Amino acid sequence: MRILLLGSGGREHALSWKIAQSSTLEELFIAPGNAGTRNHGKNVNLQPTDFEGIKKFVLENSIDIVIVGPEDPLVLGIHDYFLADDEIKHIGVVGPQKEAAQLEGSKDFAKEFMKRHNIPTAKYASFTKDTLEEGYKFLTSMAAPYVLKADGLAAGKGVLILNSLEEAKAELKSMLADAKFGDASSKVVIEQFLSGIECSVFVITDGDSYKLLPEAKDYKRIGEGDTGLNTGGMGAISPVPFADAAFMDKVKNQIIVPTIKGLKQDNIPYKGFIFFGLISVKNEPFVIEYNCRMGDPETEVVMPRLKSDLIDLLEGVVSGTLSERDVQFDERSAATIMMVSGGYPEEYEKGKQIYGLNSVTNSIVFHAGTSADGPATISAGGRVLAVTSYGKNLDSALEKSYASIENIEFEKAYFRKDIGFDVL
Repeated sequence: MRILLLGSGGREHALSWKIAQSSTLEELFIAPGNAGTRNHGKNVNLQPTDFEGIKKFVLENSIDIVIVGPEDPLVLGIHDYFLADDEIKHIGVVGPQKEAAQLEGSKDFAKEFMKRHNIPTAKYASFTKDTLEEGYKFLTSMAAPYVLKADGLAAGKGVLILNSLEEAKAELKSMLADAKFGDASSKVVIEQFLSGIECSVFVITDGDSYKLLPEAKDYKRIGEGDTGLNTGGMGAISPVPFADAAFMDKVKNQIIVPTIKGLKQDNIPYKGFIFFGLISVKNEPFVIEYNCRMGDPETEVVMPRLKSDLIDLLEGVVSGTLSERDVQFDERSAATIMMVSGGYPEEYEKGKQIYGLNSVTNSIVFHAGTSADGPATISAGGRVLAVTSYGKNLDSALEKSYASIENIEFEKAYFRKDIGFDVL
């Protein structure tokens, strides 16, 4: 198999690490990749949204399967681009077509889909600047805290949770009338606040059948005790202690199966990963959001716990034979701690040399935002490294990751010291 993986983050490093373990791999290319992915394949200087450049590359390099890591190319329609072109339509793409990618690309689309198929989610209503006054009235009918979500993709920053009604009204106006998040907030979903504990569930589907992957829980806030600003994720654990067999049965029957069936009923083809962002409210699962790709940093604990051959599963997705494939989990726990640049998620400096990577022996270091300068590895993003370890339980996995971090340094590096605090 000759594979092209699109993306450059920790998710893509974890996917390339897993793909490289398959005996059926002939060659792996990562576009554009990072300093870590080059250990598992060849990095290619191509952006995931450069569809013409990708077409040229897949033809010149006889690519069999393209795996789309990030959401932007999916929402922009990379899968449709392949299907519409006779020269490349035979190449398998793992990632949904544009319409299905609206499950992530539009909060309103996702909410309408869940309502139509009776999938449990928070009560909501959607508004535009023309219906701003109705939005104010709707807020008045709700109890605090108030949840406002930009309809479109806003780089993970489009969700606001506000405690005062006046503040909620002011922010609604800022999002709709003043385009606080640009086009992404030309429509805003206001929804009921759900109080509970969150987890992420992942499936891979060929549109007919699905296979469940290991679940995970990530930690979005920059500060310990889940305080401060939201980030792309400061760490993750798997398995999730409260996601026991009884809870997962509810997730399958009330959420996963109705989602797969609903897509079929709506004539929306789907080949790829579905990420269910869930919240457990008194042991009942509700969907907070869908993503149409794997999560980051969750992939960094999910892939290590997947025992099965990933290429075998991807072939099943592309050929529509996923039901014939086998999924097995590693019984061990996995824990990821994210090392980030000082100042992140606000202003931060890049270009810091990273020391000590070769001295880590008990953990896997996935690169999230790095570049190579000859033999040196340099920080190139807000989230820089994801340090993942196995353990017989979550405590021992976390202990190993924290011990490994002691060996790694770069100027102003920061990490949370309490990942897993709420479930242990």
